[in-house]
Amino acid sequence: MIEAFLKYITSELQLSDCTVEAYRSDLQQWISFATADGRHDLRPETTSTSDLRLWIASVARNGASPRTIRRKIQSLRAFFRFLMRYHGLSFNPAMDIQPPKIAKELPVYVRPEEMNALLDAENDPSDFESTRNRLIIDMFYSTGLRCSELMNLLDTNVDEKKGELKVHGKRNKDRIVPFGPELTDMITRYRNLRQQQTGCASSLTFFVRPDGQPLYRKLIYNIVHQAMEGTVHSSRKSPHVLRHSFATDMLNGGAQITSVQQLLGHQSLTATQVYTHISYRDLKQNYQLAHPRAQKKGG
Repeated sequence: MIEAFLKYITSELQLSDCTVEAYRSDLQQWISFATADGRHDLRPETTSTSDLRLWIASVARNGASPRTIRRKIQSLRAFFRFLMRYHGLSFNPAMDIQPPKIAKELPVYVRPEEMNALLDAENDPSDFESTRNRLIIDMFYSTGLRCSELMNLLDTNVDEKKGELKVHGKRNKDRIVPFGPELTDMITRYRNLRQQQTGCASSLTFFVRPDGQPLYRKLIYNIVHQAMEGTVHSSRKSPHVLRHSFATDMLNGGAQITSVQQLLGHQSLTATQVYTHISYRDLKQNYQLAHPRAQKKGG
């Protein structure tokens, strides 16, 4: 039943791989709780709202954040909605569970001067892994890709001559992302080193390990975190922070918000508008620091 649901949200709803795996984990945790680790049968048709609240309460007691609890409730709602639609369930017991409120936070991003220091740091241009890791940092910042998009980027979808990436994003939607000559030079160098390293002129995925196998999410995160450590002073050091930095610097540089929306692959403009709040916050801080009467009190 769980596998049928996961197949449904993958093929029909076209949810991202990350969301599907998160829902899988959430539902497996709930099933373990509901069946006392398999000692009882799972009976969704007799599950009540109170039963689900007991699980959510145990999750909260174990220290889960409000954001995590909110997602677990969404997982339950989607699962029981699926059962109502395809398995004759009469009601959705998760609908009456109120998710916790989440304080809206502005995305963490890297200051331009720190970003320049990160990109200008020394690396060995003759070493495969060193060149690959630098290219990963540069590509995140220069194109705003998500981690899953970079990880699954096909070699055939990186066009050096046109300076374009064909990116397969959320909900199976493709988009074209341009890049500049600096990234083109790095891509050419990386491909040459990749051929020397693996003995193959091309590969299925663009980014590979020394043995020619594709990268995995944790490895990409570690590469980014290690590169940012000691150079960047943001509270988070992850691929998504570089994506936030791309969007923020694009808007600060005068790009239209609709263009940034397309480059990021956002379905809604609302998701992109959060970066305008960052730009306004910086503008306000600069005004308060620079204008001689900004701090002057009346009287």
